[in-house]
Amino acid sequence: MVAPISRSEVQARQATLFTSPSPVAARELIGWTIAMDGVGGRIVETEAYHYSDPASHSFSGPTARNAVMFGAPGAIYVYRSYGIHWCMNLVCGDEAGSAVLLRALEPTEGLDVMIARRGLDDPRLLCSGPGRLCQALGVSRDQNGLKVFEPPFELIPGPPAEVVVGPRIGITKAIDVPWRFGERGSRYLSKPFPTGG
Repeated sequence: MVAPISRSEVQARQATLFTSPSPVAARELIGWTIAMDGVGGRIVETEAYHYSDPASHSFSGPTARNAVMFGAPGAIYVYRSYGIHWCMNLVCGDEAGSAVLLRALEPTEGLDVMIARRGLDDPRLLCSGPGRLCQALGVSRDQNGLKVFEPPFELIPGPPAEVVVGPRIGITKAIDVPWRFGERGSRYLSKPFPTGG
């Protein structure tokens, strides 16, 4: 992956991102590019979670499962959803227990690898959902606790994107909190946003 901006600017923007509150970081991440071992794409959908948020894994405090959420910003928190799918979050914020869930990518790097891992070739379905995204990139519990700005990962800022906002999906608590963010008009979202989002 070739960065269109200098390494120092990338590092400065990453530092700002990871010290921002999770809703700010979740919005800012739209349009950035993430890859693992050269397989990845543009982030087009995210959700924010905060330690004060009853829908967050960190709401009840640190546990063995969520310990990474209480660690250094920029760490990757990976968990299994419903015992089936891996989900990848980026720890952020100036207070412990906050993270951004990566919900969807527009595939741009290593599509042949993604297609082999996912068993289908429709680009719109390769990374359109947290579980699909992790399967396409090869993310599992093995990556839990790694830093997203260090190999095998790359995280590169992109130009500002037009962002739509709406309530998070797939949760049963705090369902009206508007902490889901997506790129307006993207064909790669996990689910359309409500009209006017």
